[in-house]
Amino acid sequence: MCQHQPPCPTADSPDREAARLTAHHPEQGWSLLCNGVLLFEDTGELLPDGQIIAPHRPSAAGRVVRAA
Repeated sequence: MCQHQPPCPTADSPDREAARLTAHHPEQGWSLLCNGVLLFEDTGELLPDGQIIAPHRPSAAGRVVRAA
């Protein structure tokens, strides 16, 4: 799918999110990457083979916030 050099990571590689954007629709909450991965605003993903990757945002539960 990728036509530029160096080629983007494939959809099945661990660094698939590093692929270039092909389409970006922040108003709809999704982006299409060069490798065919649909990346959603909540960090979930839909791979070209239909596999769903659950959202993987870091949890804020362990973070301590202090007032200045």
